[in-house]
Amino acid sequence: MSQSPKDIAIVGSGLVGSLLAIYLRKEGHKVTVFDRRPDIRTVEFSGRSINLAMSNRGWNALKQVGLEDEIKKIAIPLYQRAMHVDGVPLYFQKYGKEEEAIWSTSRGLLNRKMIDLAEAEGTEFRFSEKVWDVDLPEAKIFTGESEKGVWEEYKFDCVFGCDGAFSRVRHKMQRRSGFDYSQKFIKVGYKELSILPNEDGTHKLDKHSFHIWPRGKFMLIAMPNIDGSFTCTLFMPFEGDTSFESINTKEQAREFFSTHFPNVMPDLDNLIGDFFKNPTSAMVTMKCFPWTYWDKAALVGDSAHAIVPFYGQGMNAGFEDIFILTNMLEKYPDNWTLAFEEYQKERKPNADAIAELSYRNFVEMSSKTADPLFLLQKKIEKKFAAAYPEKWLPVYSRVTFSNRPYAEALALGDKQEAIMQQIMKLPNIEKDWDSDVIMQKIIELL
Repeated sequence: MSQSPKDIAIVGSGLVGSLLAIYLRKEGHKVTVFDRRPDIRTVEFSGRSINLAMSNRGWNALKQVGLEDEIKKIAIPLYQRAMHVDGVPLYFQKYGKEEEAIWSTSRGLLNRKMIDLAEAEGTEFRFSEKVWDVDLPEAKIFTGESEKGVWEEYKFDCVFGCDGAFSRVRHKMQRRSGFDYSQKFIKVGYKELSILPNEDGTHKLDKHSFHIWPRGKFMLIAMPNIDGSFTCTLFMPFEGDTSFESINTKEQAREFFSTHFPNVMPDLDNLIGDFFKNPTSAMVTMKCFPWTYWDKAALVGDSAHAIVPFYGQGMNAGFEDIFILTNMLEKYPDNWTLAFEEYQKERKPNADAIAELSYRNFVEMSSKTADPLFLLQKKIEKKFAAAYPEKWLPVYSRVTFSNRPYAEALALGDKQEAIMQQIMKLPNIEKDWDSDVIMQKIIELL
């Protein structure tokens, strides 16, 4: 059934806001997108990005509106992790089956592309226009140059908040009775760095790998770009002995990188330049409920459920929000109140689950990936999953290479972890790990 056309405002021109605009335009709605920032297509990138890892959920949402092939032109498939562990030769960990990959793409490049595609569908973008207030019952938004200045008033049928973890739309919803809200910052920040291409434009590291340098309380990651460069992200505590606070001079930065990441020495000067040029950013987990107000407003993406980036699912979860939301609007074409209610009921438990999984993955990536017992556990799991695929799907594969609910992945992953903890306590596990006895023991525990 087709929907009656509405006049819709989207606050936020990021990835989620742009994709939502494309979906709504294809259903015949009038869409205006507001953003306090200038048009990203006209400015240099800010140096605050973590490269994106597009996986099944993101591709599923793009495929629904025919964009999958277009976006793959600006992405690179990554089939494995490349582990740069201290004192150990470089080794690789496959993500899943041979053909399974996450896709690396630059946030800025993708955002520019999504805005182009949304404009081509007929979306109107109003950049450098900051939303100061939202009248929820009337679906009105008020914009202006300053909080105390003269405001412009716009009336719509519905307002979507796609304006990130510190959403102005959500801020207005928070002031209503019965609205639950929490935020939790972690004591680790991040800084964007880069590894330049070789002189011939090729990549200096394997371009089909997600590179990780796990160092316990801090780590470096690198993801490839189509121009031959790598976008790197340094995750490190804000304060302490080895922290952003402790590196104040180029000499200190040189010693830090050369000590902990010796194989990036060819790009040392560039890394040091980026270290002092780019800002240090914080990471927050934000939860709230409800996500909707009558049929007048709804939160989508980070404005509803900001998460830390360690599962690479922030964008994917936001895109999946859109997929579920628009399916509900199709199911209940002229009952947006019911569609919104069903959308938030389905998505809220899954948003909470991926928030938990993302935090856990930070611990795994920074510390456990260099732990021999953890690596042995993963080898046992991989062997069992290959022998009994109908009995065991690793939690990473459930999250990354399927469209099953995040909440299901969390629950089943906890059950599997409890089994593996028992297996790892068995005598002589290091010697007997690949024996039939161990495989049978897992079946018994299952």
